[in-house]
Amino acid sequence: MLQAGIVGLPNVGKSTLFNAVTRTRKAEAANYPFCTIEPNQGVVIVPDERLAVLSALSKSQKLIPTAIEFVDIAGLVKGASEGAGLGNQFLATIREVDAEVQVVRCFHNDDIVHEMGSVDPLRDIEVINAELILADLAMLEKRYKSREKKAKTGEQDAKREIALMDKLMPHLDDGRPALTMELSLEEKKLMREFFLLSSKPTLFACNVSEEDLAGAQAEPLNHPLVAPVMRYAEETHGAEIVVISARIEEEMIDLNAEDAVMFLEELGVTDSGVSNLIKAVYKLLGLRTYLTTGEKETRAWPFPDGCKAPQAAGVIHTDFERGFIAAEIVRYADLVELGSYAKAREAGKLRIEGKEYVMKDGDVVEFRFNV
Repeated sequence: MLQAGIVGLPNVGKSTLFNAVTRTRKAEAANYPFCTIEPNQGVVIVPDERLAVLSALSKSQKLIPTAIEFVDIAGLVKGASEGAGLGNQFLATIREVDAEVQVVRCFHNDDIVHEMGSVDPLRDIEVINAELILADLAMLEKRYKSREKKAKTGEQDAKREIALMDKLMPHLDDGRPALTMELSLEEKKLMREFFLLSSKPTLFACNVSEEDLAGAQAEPLNHPLVAPVMRYAEETHGAEIVVISARIEEEMIDLNAEDAVMFLEELGVTDSGVSNLIKAVYKLLGLRTYLTTGEKETRAWPFPDGCKAPQAAGVIHTDFERGFIAAEIVRYADLVELGSYAKAREAGKLRIEGKEYVMKDGDVVEFRFNV
């Protein structure tokens, strides 16, 4: 299962957000630095409104959504790349995750101390990015020395690595994360072997106060703390932001669905931002969803973007991929509009696709296979 690491400075709301997305109280959320030491992990259901609609259409006995894993990582401080705070542990853990959610404090609260003495979202982001980049540079310098000797003997793999590092290191030295460097597909594939911290897909979670949530979600560019983060994310990472209030969601952990809706309505919102965050992280991880439906169950299946039909079938079972014959596919919107498979077939919306078909998010599928 793919993992997203929740990262940020101490006391920005990482553990509170983790508790919110996992609907637990596994992570201690306290008003002091490093209340998270060992990383917490939790499986998170990906919200998908299509499941209930298809289930009603098929009269399914149960619904099975897809899921991803979140990791709550110890707070980073300036100097982490040199071992300050829990830096070594932080960097080792983040190296293992597939994407990063940078939680940025976008609220003022005198009762919650800030590691750096004041609230400044861009400064906080730059501290995090600087430490990731410095750690990457230190790792590449060591790798460069070991590969340089092999390259001199004519080893082709070492030569390719040296050539890539010659491009990467000046880019990082300019304070730019590896994620933002333009590389060929072959270079990107090779760079994955370096496990660079600054190369991971990233989004920014702007954690705002309860009072600011409705306005910040509606008009983020009008919020004095969220607006600069939004501009920074677009200009430097080509990344998304999601406006959340982790505190609101944590307060709703013990509420039933009806009470939670009423609670949010009183605040003037329909969501604390956590559902949108989970969906955005799922997409950030490069995952898309196809659906299967019938009387037994309606289920969401994750597949990597760009995946062809046989490999998508293998998500269900390796036998499906090995014995793949064809996929019977109808788009979710067409099936719902027409009301049944029979009517979709009559309207020409039900298609038979072969091995070269590239799966799309929202495909409703029945695979044909023979083993």
